[in-house]
Amino acid sequence: MRNTVNEAAEAYDFRQIQKRWQPYWEDNKTFEVSNEESERPRKYVLDMFPYPSGDLHMGHAEAFSMGDVMARYWRGQGYAVLHPIGWDSFGLPAENAAIKRGVDPRAWTYDNIAQQKASFKEYAPSFDWSRVLHTSDPEYYRWNQWIFLQMYKRGLAYRKASWVNWDPVDQTVLANEQVLADGTSERSGAVVVKKKLTQWYFKITDYADRLLDDLDKLEGAWPAKVLQMQRNWIGRSRGAEVEFEIEGRDEPVTVFTTRPDTLHGATFMVVAPDSDLAAELAAGASAEVQSSFAEYLAKTQSQTEIERQATDKEKTGVFLERWAINPANGERIPVWAGDFVLADYGHGMVMSVPAHDERDMAFANKFDLPVRTVVEVRDEDGNVLNPEETREAVAGDGIIINSGELNGLNKAEAIAKQIELLEASGKGRAATTYRLRDWLISRQRYWGTPIPILHNAAGEMRAVEESALPVKLPVAEGLDLKPKGTSPLGAATEWATVEIDGESWTRDPDTMDTFVDSSWYFLRFLSAQDNTQPFDSAAVNAWGPIDHYVGGVEHAILHLLYARFITKVLYDLGQLEFDEPFTKLLNQGMVLLDGAKMSKSKGNLVEFAEQLRDHGADALRVSLVFAGPPEDDIDWKDISVQGSAKFLARAWRLSREVSAPVDADVAAGDKELRRHTHKLLKEVPGLVESYKFNVVIARLMEQVNVTRKAVDGAAGPADPAVRESVETIALMLNMFAPYCAEDMWVNLGHEPSVALALWPQADESLLVADTVKLAIQVNGKVRDTVEVAADISEADAVAAALASAKVQRQLEGMDVVKTIVRLPKIVSIAAKPIS
Repeated sequence: MRNTVNEAAEAYDFRQIQKRWQPYWEDNKTFEVSNEESERPRKYVLDMFPYPSGDLHMGHAEAFSMGDVMARYWRGQGYAVLHPIGWDSFGLPAENAAIKRGVDPRAWTYDNIAQQKASFKEYAPSFDWSRVLHTSDPEYYRWNQWIFLQMYKRGLAYRKASWVNWDPVDQTVLANEQVLADGTSERSGAVVVKKKLTQWYFKITDYADRLLDDLDKLEGAWPAKVLQMQRNWIGRSRGAEVEFEIEGRDEPVTVFTTRPDTLHGATFMVVAPDSDLAAELAAGASAEVQSSFAEYLAKTQSQTEIERQATDKEKTGVFLERWAINPANGERIPVWAGDFVLADYGHGMVMSVPAHDERDMAFANKFDLPVRTVVEVRDEDGNVLNPEETREAVAGDGIIINSGELNGLNKAEAIAKQIELLEASGKGRAATTYRLRDWLISRQRYWGTPIPILHNAAGEMRAVEESALPVKLPVAEGLDLKPKGTSPLGAATEWATVEIDGESWTRDPDTMDTFVDSSWYFLRFLSAQDNTQPFDSAAVNAWGPIDHYVGGVEHAILHLLYARFITKVLYDLGQLEFDEPFTKLLNQGMVLLDGAKMSKSKGNLVEFAEQLRDHGADALRVSLVFAGPPEDDIDWKDISVQGSAKFLARAWRLSREVSAPVDADVAAGDKELRRHTHKLLKEVPGLVESYKFNVVIARLMEQVNVTRKAVDGAAGPADPAVRESVETIALMLNMFAPYCAEDMWVNLGHEPSVALALWPQADESLLVADTVKLAIQVNGKVRDTVEVAADISEADAVAAALASAKVQRQLEGMDVVKTIVRLPKIVSIAAKPIS
């Protein structure tokens, strides 16, 4: 049968081809898969779902083409492939846009989703459209609330007053992970400040060890830099908790240190100015100190954490007129407030050992504080360094001195001994701490998931009953959504007030961080339309974990860490049989323009819709994938969409010229072309599975060229090997240019869809060449190459080499001293002048 869908077009016209195949895929539900058991093995391929901030952009075009390569590849290998799509549709951009335009965030959000959906359909990723979800639908966020309640019951969701990161522009809190390295908000760009609020947290620190240790399972399957970023963020440190008594205070203060072996060298303490402990200690000081402290605290709160901890920043502080007792030696040491200590690190207080810490020494030098050497460190010449004299800190792991029972021990021995002494005296213990902090999920904005907790006038809390979920957002009409530091939901009086057994309760006014939405969405795809449960556990366990997850490296910490955490929580709840959500991770690079990130405001933007209109989906997809390895940034100025279009037209024309019948005996075809085709079939699976997509396209271009030569040469279009080659091109091109591939497939007389056709296996016998090129060297230089039988013997190879006219000319007046044969590639001849 020849082209039942195609009306036998004579020229390659991407617009007409797209019109033919879009409705076909939709009408035939080509990419829908069932959760029912199947004889086919399963693969779950997922792209990080988009935020509906407008139409798709070039970053989307690149990312979603990468994920689709994997989905289409595995179908060709005989797998049932789940490849769903949804929208991460809650969040600040929608709310801010709604405020700016004076519209409901719902209208803005769902209008953008409709636009992106239409663009996706034209761009043609092979999505299962029956599983679409939007995180802003009550049917979805109901289950955010359910997960919250399960965590609340188990103490993993809790509320406390603490200093938080505050975005003064968006007027909402930020998790630590949402503050950039320069101290600004990743959302608004504003300098983040500290503010004390009562907020909701998820206790991710309970899972710190598992989150860290289980990264070992992902070695080789996730990018190394992502694994390292997560390890650094979790930041496990082992050491000891040491209890320091503070004169005039009933309870001791616990301080964490990774170097308990240096405890004898602690000559002062420093407390974070913005900690509760500092406020308490300052309250007992003189009026002058209290005034100085209040001024110092105000200055501290105006700085970012980055500024406070900068190594080149001049040290500042206030003596609080309080004294601590060093538990190692009973010495009385002063307590200072210093802005380089952070309130949320450990207990907000550190012991300072200036002899062996540069930061502590800088502080000691500024305020003329004592220094005691407790580690004997020597320079390259063996001389003992003395920081007490030089007032320069020395680091190292030498022998312990000036430390009582620890004297003469090395670092490891001294740490163990000091912990033993602390535990025996009841003044300390071995401990582990983490850089990771509990996940702050409260947001003072409207467009998010309401927190399902009620409060009464007595300050008591109760969870909303599961049967009463979802707690839906009230309509935005009449609410002032402008950021002002408190949630707009608090002003929705009728919505917020709940009567239970005659008692008045008030709904929690905050909404959840949108990273909660994306921490488990990949599970919801398995039963997106099921309103009786968050997900079908049997289906999730059958399909999961995700085999290939594709998205930007900007999510290396935030989204991926939270998704791993929630997966482990659900595993512990018995909902899942796996505790890591993403088996393999592919991070695509950025699409730049003239070396810079694209930006509409800066005027350096390539419009996705314009490229799609002018060149078509296939040419755009091929161009982006061919531009370089997926993980590399690519510059649009280096991309030729026109070149990709020409390549596709050449491939398509081949499918129109094949005249061998569908059932032709390929074994009778041109052997050299068949060898080339089967070499492609052998190599491409490995290239795809190692994400070398650009190399696959290069191989396909080469195959098109080889096939064109065969068609125009002795083989001709009726040769069965030509049919085999063009069919292979169509099957593989489906990964990158689905419209063109579908048209080629029916041009070749097959029923659609090529997307569901299985790839043939490489014939190993065809991969063994009959002849090989043998290089001949004379005194280290290649002088000729000759074609010889692939199974040639060493003796025959030498004879062939010596028979070469070019080699004979080189050997005139020479004696052959030695021949070295390395079959099947080279014969090396060593010769010297005849004496």
